[in-house]
Amino acid sequence: MRNFIPQEPVLSPIHDHDKELKKAELGVSQLAAHRNNRWYPQFHIASNGGWINDPNGLCYYKGRWHVFYQLHPYGTQWGPMHWGHVSSSDMVTWKREPIAFAPSLEQEKDGVFSGSAVQGDDGTMKFYYTGHRWSNGKDNTGGDWQVQMLAEPDDDSLTHFTKRGMIIDCPIEEVNHHFRDPKVWKTDGTWYMTFGVSSKENRGQMWLFTSNDMVHWTYDRVLFEHPDPDVFMLECPDFFPIRDHNGNEKWVIGFSAMGAKAHGFMNRNVNNAGYMIGSWKPGEAFIPETDFRLWDWGHNYYAPQSFNDGKRQIVYGWMSPFTGPIPMEDDGWCGNLTLPREITLGADGDLHTYPVEEIESLRTSTHDWGEVSLDTNTTYRLSDNASASELELKLDLAHLSAERTGVKVHLTADGTYLYIAYDAQLGRVVIDRQAAYAGDRGYRAAPLSTEELHAEKLALRIFIDRGCVEVYVNGGRQAMSSYSYAGEGSRAIELTSESGAAHYTNVRMYELRSIGLA
Repeated sequence: MRNFIPQEPVLSPIHDHDKELKKAELGVSQLAAHRNNRWYPQFHIASNGGWINDPNGLCYYKGRWHVFYQLHPYGTQWGPMHWGHVSSSDMVTWKREPIAFAPSLEQEKDGVFSGSAVQGDDGTMKFYYTGHRWSNGKDNTGGDWQVQMLAEPDDDSLTHFTKRGMIIDCPIEEVNHHFRDPKVWKTDGTWYMTFGVSSKENRGQMWLFTSNDMVHWTYDRVLFEHPDPDVFMLECPDFFPIRDHNGNEKWVIGFSAMGAKAHGFMNRNVNNAGYMIGSWKPGEAFIPETDFRLWDWGHNYYAPQSFNDGKRQIVYGWMSPFTGPIPMEDDGWCGNLTLPREITLGADGDLHTYPVEEIESLRTSTHDWGEVSLDTNTTYRLSDNASASELELKLDLAHLSAERTGVKVHLTADGTYLYIAYDAQLGRVVIDRQAAYAGDRGYRAAPLSTEELHAEKLALRIFIDRGCVEVYVNGGRQAMSSYSYAGEGSRAIELTSESGAAHYTNVRMYELRSIGLA
């Protein structure tokens, strides 16, 4: 890339975009007409039909938050990617917008892949994404040919776009096919773009380009190479500054590491999304100052993307059903996003992610039990039937003798459930799917720091949707996202203790309303 010459956008139409969009809308509506809602989310973003994956193009513009996402409108498994779209004036109640992008150019004929949005110097939005096609013209046996693309909205509603075309071609001779997912930002008067690359040596890298006009881009350097030689690609990269409580600036580099091997509690998913905190200056490579840390310790989290809405850094992730069986595929839809989480840099020097404050406005009623004590091997029923709820638990670790204690959710008459518990032997918060009604099993375990264990108290905030849960540990020091496919009938919630007693200093539950997409 040292000889890369900035190019004019290359526009090579092969289909009428508006016609392709109409076909995609019809595909989604046909799937939605026969959708089974048993696990369809009430307060998580999902398509009304079809498969979704990565969040894309996240932005706040002209008084509305916009979330785009990868969409296959013709089936419930991964396929030729489009961009779905929802928007909101309050980040709580969402409106379905027309599908934004469908493959219509030669460079994207096999998929409009992931990308980001940014407001340009002229005040209008620019959308950058990866155009995807198979090198052999038919399937992945010959590898990928991926390039970076630019599109611009036709009006402030961000509901119809003009594609400018390819702005960075793929140097096939210098990469191992993977070359995707652009993230764009401005620092010190210069525009920067980074995206994930698999080098010829099969190393996961992020490359950096610069521009003065957001159209013509010049190769700058390798921004970062993952130190693990097993990691061959860094998907969905993110890069942003953040300040600690003293006002000191750090840079966060995020990516979804493909190829990382599982060890201990780390990297238990097929691929794993995480971050490093460090420093960066224009004209230099990123210097990590921490190890690789997971954004989320659950079974189903991948491809997060963050954006700044003018006052905070917000991240959405994809709850990725990578491991089969995937029961949603039979229901006319597959996949949803996480709740929006604010990213902060804590006094402990680590990132915390916690639901944005707007989520509290979903609450419709409150059930407050105050203090609850459990004797050895006992249960305490909180609800006979809850399909959309938020649970707050505060556990007294100083007076805990139970080996495990927590809450069983999606507990049905057939005896199946999901178990969210504190494991005293591990010193970790666990999501255990051994007794799940359907889908993959196994457990995941989020760590508590020495400081948290010494504090002798544990705060859990748990969101329970029809087919998934999110768990936030101690104000977002850790997060966990997992699918949970409930059995037939009423879905109870029970506190429980195992092999010892437990004392909860506070137990509170909120019923939640729909975000308007169900």
